[in-house]
This record gives sequence, structure tokens and C-alpha cells, in this order.
Amino acid sequence: MKLTDMTIPAFAELLGSDAPAPGGGSSAALSGALGAALTTMVAALTAGKEKYQEHEALMQEILTAGAALRVQLVDVIDRDTEAFNAVSAVFTMPRDTDEQKEARKAAMQAALKGATKTPYEMMECSLKALELTEKALGRSNTNALSDLGVAALSLKAAIQGAWLNVLINIGGIRDEAFVTEYRTNGEAILAKALPLADKIYETVVSEL
Repeated sequence: MKLTDMTIPAFAELLGSDAPAPGGGSSAALSGALGAALTTMVAALTAGKEKYQEHEALMQEILTAGAALRVQLVDVIDRDTEAFNAVSAVFTMPRDTDEQKEARKAAMQAALKGATKTPYEMMECSLKALELTEKALGRSNTNALSDLGVAALSLKAAIQGAWLNVLINIGGIRDEAFVTEYRTNGEAILAKALPLADKIYETVVSEL
């Protein structure tokens, strides 16, 4: 069964068990999906209301883009666990001969790269969702202001959680160009996203 087909109690129970996956990566993706969903919820509660008519086009933009990001992040919940399982599967490969050892090393490098790309994708999606959250701030239904704050917190957690998963995987990758690319790009996302999330949260707190 896909993780995304499970009930919330069942998913939480599996997450809390001794099963190595799902883990922090899938949890980060879920956090991002919830953050994106909250932002679109606020847009939905704003769209069509005369009081916010001047921001109608923006709300429609947030609804469309936010929904796409939510769907992508939900999809990554399962793909991250699949990537982890691919790494785990390498440990079952034979290593009796030199050829088998080389094949095992190559498979591990490929699996680690796959397990790096999924959390990095979470970071990219969550940053885009965070930017939508900022756009909604001050232009959306004030009765849902606190929800924008929770969205920002959820997306920040998603980005930082995903980053930890990028780091743990690139630590075992020997392709220096790949490692440099993902480390540099990941750090750039952090530098942009974390202050933005804090700004949104602090603005919400100041207006409540």
C-alpha cells in the first residue's frame, strides 16, 4: 500500500515503529504538502469575495500553483521512501567477487543520488509554496491569517527536514561535481527560504 493511501493514524503508527521507512524525508514532504494546502485554503477563502476583489487574480494564481505544488509534494512522500528502499536494497547484493563488489558500489552511488534528488525536489517545491504564502500575506482573508503562519512554519520545516536528508545522502557520494551542485543549490534555497518563512511568521504574529 502506498503511504499516501494510508489513514493518518496508520501512517503515524508506521512512522513510529521500528520500520526504517517512512522516515524524516517522507515526513518533510508531508509537512510541505500541508503547508501548500493551507496557503491554497486561505486563497480559496478569499477568492470570490467582494472585499478582496482587487486581489482576485492573485488568489486564482495561488489556487492553481499551490494545488500543483501540493500534488507534487504528496507524490514525493512515497517517492522518498522508495528512494530509501533502493539504497537499502543495495546491501542485499552479493559481494563475493571483484565484479560483484564493483557492481554493488556502482548501484550504491546511483541509489544515493536518487535519494538526494527527492528531498532536493521537496526543497524546491516548498520554497515555491512559501513564495505563494508571502504573496497572500496582507492580501487575503484576515480571518485565516493564522493559517498563513502555520503554512510558513510547515514549509520551513519541510525545507530544513529535506535538507538534512540531502546532507546525509551526499555524504556517501563520490561524484564531487554532483555533491557540489546539490550542496550549493540547497544552501541557496535555505538562504532564501528560512528568512522568508520567519518574516511571514513574525508578520502574522504582529497582526494577530
